[in-house]
Amino acid sequence: MQLKHKLLVLLVVLFIAPARLLAQENQFSGWAAWFHSQRLSEHWGYSFDGQFRSHDDLSYLKHTLLRPSANYYFANNKVAALGYAYIATNGRTANGDKTFRPEQRIWQQYTYSHKLGKHIAVAHRFRLEQRFLGQTANNKNDDYFAQRFRYFVRGVIPFKNDSAVFTKGPFLALQNEVFFNVQNKNRVNKHFFDQNRAYVAVGYRVSKMFDVEAGYLNQYINLAETYTLNHVAQLAFYTRF
Repeated sequence: MQLKHKLLVLLVVLFIAPARLLAQENQFSGWAAWFHSQRLSEHWGYSFDGQFRSHDDLSYLKHTLLRPSANYYFANNKVAALGYAYIATNGRTANGDKTFRPEQRIWQQYTYSHKLGKHIAVAHRFRLEQRFLGQTANNKNDDYFAQRFRYFVRGVIPFKNDSAVFTKGPFLALQNEVFFNVQNKNRVNKHFFDQNRAYVAVGYRVSKMFDVEAGYLNQYINLAETYTLNHVAQLAFYTRF
């Protein structure tokens, strides 16, 4: 298959297929994220990401996410991870009262990376997470456990293709992630399909250890009786040591 045909297939998978429905409710928010990975030896390393996500119209900080992991490298392009995540969710009731809900996760994942053509780096990530959702202040009986599977694919396309190894310069990033509830879906949103996140960004690789990018993320959220389309402006930093 020619490279332009592969890119067309990638675009369809990332953006056209997830956009098959019109949202009943539209929201607009901002996310900031830092993703770090560090290799300690031939086989071992660790990763960490921290994220801050606003509510609709940037009205308040809704989610704070902290997610460390231990990584095992089968090869440079094949990595397994075991991690923990803490998510603090702030909310507001119809009366304007503040709410808070903590969530803790244990998760396992496998990442496989490869080249598409000579210059496009593609990563596939398969993650299973065990979710422990805590009680909210106004409901002492709404804590529960659930499991969710996530598939993520990301492509980084350099604007300049003058080297086989991309170490510096501007790039285009395309990615998509789909979420499925595999256990206790009736407590989450009553659906097997949970959400989809399609993302496009323009970035700059400062060095082989540091990227910065800004882009648009389209988050389709499946709820029990309705669905929401969240339009997200995201700023992200990537560090690798």
